[in-house]
Amino acid sequence: MARLFIRYLKPYLLTALAIICLLFVQAGLNLLLPDYMSNIVDNGIQNNGITDASLVALSTEQYDELTLFIEESSLATINESYTYIEPGDMKYIDQYPYLHDNGLFLLNNTADKKLISSIWFQPLLFTSLLDSGRLDTSLLAVGFESGFYLHLTTLTPAERIVVVEQLSAQLDEDTIAASQLLVINAVKEQYQAIDIPLQQAQKEYIFSIGTKMLLVSLLAAISAVLISLLTSRMTAGVSQTLRRDIFEKVANFSQAEFNEFSTASLITRATNDVTQVQGLITMFFRIFLFSPIIGIGALINVLRSDVDMLWIIGIGIAFIVFLLILMFIFVLPKFKKIQKLIDRVNLVARESLNGLLLVRAFSSEKYEEERFDEANRGLAKIQLFVTRTIALMFPTMNLAMNILTMMIIWFGSFQVASGNIQIGVMMAFVQYTMHVLMSFLIIAASFIVIPRASVSAVRIMAVLDAPLSITDPVEPQSFLPAHKGEVVFEQVFFRYPNAEEDTLSDISFVAKPGETTAVIGGTGSGKSTLISLILRLHDVSDGQLLVNGTDVKDVKQHDLREKIGYIPQKAVLFSGTIDSNLRYGKENASRKEMKKAVEIAQAADVIAEKEAGYDEPIAQAGTNVSGGQKQRLSIARALLKPADIFLFDDSFSALDFKTDAALRAALRQQLADKTIIIVTQRIGTVMDAEQIIVLEDGKIVGKGTHQQLLKNCEVYRELALSQLSKKELAL
Repeated sequence: MARLFIRYLKPYLLTALAIICLLFVQAGLNLLLPDYMSNIVDNGIQNNGITDASLVALSTEQYDELTLFIEESSLATINESYTYIEPGDMKYIDQYPYLHDNGLFLLNNTADKKLISSIWFQPLLFTSLLDSGRLDTSLLAVGFESGFYLHLTTLTPAERIVVVEQLSAQLDEDTIAASQLLVINAVKEQYQAIDIPLQQAQKEYIFSIGTKMLLVSLLAAISAVLISLLTSRMTAGVSQTLRRDIFEKVANFSQAEFNEFSTASLITRATNDVTQVQGLITMFFRIFLFSPIIGIGALINVLRSDVDMLWIIGIGIAFIVFLLILMFIFVLPKFKKIQKLIDRVNLVARESLNGLLLVRAFSSEKYEEERFDEANRGLAKIQLFVTRTIALMFPTMNLAMNILTMMIIWFGSFQVASGNIQIGVMMAFVQYTMHVLMSFLIIAASFIVIPRASVSAVRIMAVLDAPLSITDPVEPQSFLPAHKGEVVFEQVFFRYPNAEEDTLSDISFVAKPGETTAVIGGTGSGKSTLISLILRLHDVSDGQLLVNGTDVKDVKQHDLREKIGYIPQKAVLFSGTIDSNLRYGKENASRKEMKKAVEIAQAADVIAEKEAGYDEPIAQAGTNVSGGQKQRLSIARALLKPADIFLFDDSFSALDFKTDAALRAALRQQLADKTIIIVTQRIGTVMDAEQIIVLEDGKIVGKGTHQQLLKNCEVYRELALSQLSKKELAL
């Protein structure tokens, strides 16, 4: 499978890299959303838009109290960052009504809010804890029992530092963990004390974060669309190339390769198997790669958080692993059987449809229905098992996810109650946990999807890598003009692969231009095999076969077949029109050339009786024309080809004797300089041939003219008498 991916994804390397970059962008954007949501809940709703300890305004009493807890160096920074506003200052009174009767310290616009927040953090924490009685001033070395803030003003800076250190020593772990929330609440109390409305700040904060969330979501959606677009274009291109390569490879198969791969299997490999590979590539770039990226990112965010519930993620992963082990044991082996069963269904369906008339003639519809139903039931049974098992996995996983969510909320609520975390942090933890678990699930589930696609990839590569038994020579030779149209068999032997006996033995004869060479014999005597050797559909096992003076193995197959016009035993027409079918012989043929070929093939009446003439539609497999009409159109198609040699493989079998005679007369007149080789079982068809080759059990038992063979060849004489009377044979 790896070779297939490397070979067919290589042209799309830049596209793949672009998709991977976009996946990182999409994952990064998606991982921002839980934090934004947490900020809205915690800072926007719960904390009224307050995010830090950088007080924008505070009363003189608040200012004096808080500055008691900071060092002189930090105090200088505070004094520089705040401006005192006198009571009644009309410039600020609308914004701060508290100024009607009191003065305020306002934070300068140029101040470093981050630095100010870090300075105010500890004083705000201490004042909050002192006011709530959570710090015991009686334990201080200074020994204050009352009027703590008043007495604190009487101490030297060094003594106040000692007090701060002693207060810090009283902070336990829970208080430190909840310090951020305590400070935010202290800021809110400070604002409420000086009549600063919190609703406006809250609205502004929520609007700001909400706008960012919308923008991030929009960018993530754009990334997802671009990923889908690029992936679709890439997978469509890979699938197109795969199908093309399979078709081109199969088009070069000899009969030996077709014996190894059934037609139904080849169709399945070029359609269903390619679709499986296409689906895997799509899932790989859109899901399999995305899952570890967002999963690792979510896990990093979880590890960075202060939430002590990683053990819940461990439980979830352990459950997923257990579930997937069961899937591997029961489902994975079934995937390997499915493709073979699809081949079987296609084979039975194809045979039944191709032989539909025969099935009806023998009233075997019931038998064929049962045969198809048997193959279909086997496939359906396995597919139902796989589908039901996988379908069961998803509600099970949803249940597990819901249970894990409930566990996080249950245990997280205790931490929220103790002030260790805020509600928004817990909600973000839930989302990150789901990302981690879903990522792990998808990565693990890919090991279920990949095997089925790998089976398809192996089947495709088996076709693409199949060695061709017939190939073009490395250094092809040219035909000899002096031997144009000449076909020479020199002691040719042929045996099918794995056969025990030769099909043709010691075949030697010469077919010359301007003459008709007929090959006759009983069923199974090797007539059609002999024709296939000339076309090099098979290679001779021994001996030599020359066309136009050159061994057929020493020339390109295309060049060889360009010299030959071939009419098969079973006439084949393709869906299209009469015109398009005739142009298989010569693509750029003029209508005059077509008419001439049609007249020679005795098919003029076929076209004349069609309403659309040459543009008359031809159905698939030519089912809308009779066998004789199909045969004559096939002959006309071959005659259009500017060939030196014409091979008729029992091509007159569907013609009546009158049409047969007229066709042979026209061939003799119009193709006087061509080599004609006719394979037939009709004595009447070969009587006027210049040379008749009589085959029996793959051997030549007679060679000569009609009259010579009647006298010298018993096999020919018996064939002739079985078809014609002695009077007709002039005996």
